[in-house]
This record gives sequence, C-alpha cells and structure tokens, in this order.
Amino acid sequence: MSRLRAHRLARGKTLREVADELRHLAEPHGPRPDKLQLGHWETGDNSPRPAAIELLARHYGCSPMELGFDSPMLTARTGPSAHGVQAVRATIDGLAEPSTAFEGRLDTARRLTDRTLAASSISSAQLDVLEERVFWASQQYVYTAPEPILSDLLELLEEVRSVATDRQPASVQTRLSEQTALLATLVADSLMKLGLLAKARAWYGTARTAADDSGLIEIRARVRAQAAMLPFYYGPIEAAVALTREAHLLTRSRSSATAAFAAAAQARALARLGDARNAQEALRHATTTFERCDPGPEDHAFSFPERRLLLYQSGTYTALGFTSQARYAQEQALALYPARTGIDPSLLRLETAIGLAREHSAAEACQLAGSTYLQVAPGHRTTIIEQRAREVITALPPTVRMTRAVKELHEILALPPGSK
Repeated sequence: MSRLRAHRLARGKTLREVADELRHLAEPHGPRPDKLQLGHWETGDNSPRPAAIELLARHYGCSPMELGFDSPMLTARTGPSAHGVQAVRATIDGLAEPSTAFEGRLDTARRLTDRTLAASSISSAQLDVLEERVFWASQQYVYTAPEPILSDLLELLEEVRSVATDRQPASVQTRLSEQTALLATLVADSLMKLGLLAKARAWYGTARTAADDSGLIEIRARVRAQAAMLPFYYGPIEAAVALTREAHLLTRSRSSATAAFAAAAQARALARLGDARNAQEALRHATTTFERCDPGPEDHAFSFPERRLLLYQSGTYTALGFTSQARYAQEQALALYPARTGIDPSLLRLETAIGLAREHSAAEACQLAGSTYLQVAPGHRTTIIEQRAREVITALPPTVRMTRAVKELHEILALPPGSK
C-alpha cells in the first residue's frame, strides 16, 4: 500500500473528503485535485506535480518523503549517473550475445514485467465505487436485522472476492483485502447475533486473515477488537482479553477511533475477568484517546461515536459491580441513540436490569428484562439478546430464582422468535 493512501486511511477519510479539504487549502491559482486524481496518485498510476506534493504535505502535516515522494528539488538535481550508465553499458558489451540483441531482450523483459505489475481487472474509479458500496453496507448494518442483511453482505463479498482472484497491483490488492476484512467481520457479527457461534468464529478467523493480508494496522486492530465480542458474550472470556490486548497493542501509540475502541473493549473484557485495576486503567486510556480522536460518522458499523464509548463504559462498570457509574453511563448513552437503531439500546437496558438484580431488586430486574426483550423488533430479537437477558437471572441470588417474577421472565424468554 502506498504511503499516501496509508496517511488517508489512518485518518479515516474517503477520497472525496480529502479532495474537498485540499480544495479549501489550495492557493487561488494552485492545484485542486479531485477524487479521481487522488486515487491515481495513491495507486501510483500517475505522479503529482511538485506543487501538488507540497499541498498534500501541508494537508497531512508531514514531509513529502513521509508521503512516499522524493523531494522535488532533489529529484530535479539528480538522475542516473554517467558512471552508472557506463557500468551497465560495459556489462552488456561484455556478454557473449550481440549487445543490440541483448538490449532488445532487456527492453522486452522490462516492458512485460511492467505490464504484469500494472495489470488490473478493476480501475481506480471502479474500486472507489466498490469501497463506497462497502461503506453504504456498513451504514445499513447499524439499523438492519442480521438475517436479512446477510445475503447483501455475502453478495458484496463475492464481488470483492471475484476481483481479488485476478492478479492485481499490490496497492489494489491491499484495498481489496481491507474490504474483505470489513465485510467478513460484518458477516461474523451477524452470525454471532443469530447464535451460529461456530460459523461466526470461522468468519472472524477469515476476517483476521484478510486484515493481516492488508497490512493496515487500523484494520488489523479493528477486526480483533470486534472479534472479541464473541468470547465476551459466549466465552471463554480469556479469549476476549487476548484479542482486545492484541488490538490495544497495535494501536496504543495512536489517537484514532479504533484505538479508543480497542482500549474500551479491553476494559470491558478485563472487567468481566475480574481484573478491576487493569480494567479501569484501560477505560481511562479509552476515554483519553476518544477525546483526541475523530470518532467518525455515528451511523456506521466501524465508527466509535460517544454512545458506543458509553456502551462499553456501561459494560465495564456493570461487570465490576459499580452500579451507580454503570447506570449513569446507560442513561447518557440511551439519550444519544436515535429511535431507528439496532440492539445497543436493548443491551444497555439489560445491563441496567443486571445491576438491579445485583442489588437484590428481583421483581424490578425481571420486569425490566422481560419488557426490554419483548420490545426488541422481532428481526433483532436474536440469541445475543436472549443470552444477555438470561444473565439477569444468573445475577440474582439463588434464593430468589424461584419467585414469580423470575418464572415469568423464563416464560418470556421461552417464547418463539417473533412473538409479541
């Protein structure tokens, strides 16, 4: 992957967003690259002029060398040395074959090699469109029930896979591996919500393989933090801690939404493991990182807006038994969620019910859990919601688990999917 593209992705920007920002930054008569030009520069199809390189360096706050460009002045002053040219000429002239024939072979071999390296079955513009479709799917995922969106994700994943099977330049292959990792993660997350745990685990493995193939630190960390949700809810919790620790180590020196997410996920996993000191330290790091980062758009599966941070704070405090702090985080988070959303608000209310159960308010806890479960839209009322609701019962003292309120909650959870 080119350094220029890496700088853009590290900031979570699209080509269109960077192009708009460059237009505002440019001098009145300076270069004003569009999205298509930026894409060509990132893939190496074209090279920007010195004025454009200077504009890019100012935009990203770094030197041209850090963006992968030689200094324009240095490039102008240097070229192949006469000594180097003469050495090559001497080597060719000393070969057994006539020099002109061998030179022809050299030129032919170079052209064929360049053609192979540049071969691609998808243009930069087509790849941008494909990435935009993945972005759109990630937005829809926030609101759509897991079962109906699975077919859309698989169809889009097949399109990415069919392009990736052809020989592509390294920069294109990196982008395809990135999209594969994101889509595979959403497929795994959908399967987890539906309770298909073995398949979800396999798909998370595929997502990690694709993320590692991309070489992008943010993607590698994001996939690991996301994959930790499976063992967080279904065990073993040690696996969740290991995955979140990997994600945190990958991003610990960064101030990005992924870094905040990784630290928050680690805090929640450590809290459930019972490691209160390290859980609180990780949560402080997550909060500090979040305050310095761009959380991204709120309606996107791979963003980390404030309401998501509060969700993880709630989970951490609930696991640690800090009921009042958990309840405050739950109230703050619920105020930020729109009416049209996924299962997060339900998970927050169920954590409130778990807190009530630990305070020995059995009737109130079971009533809240039951009403929350029934209010979840049928398509979203999946195994993960049921699993969390059952934790309300396990949080109650054994002496009260045979009360009427608990029995009624058992009956509600035994209803067929889709029941009102």
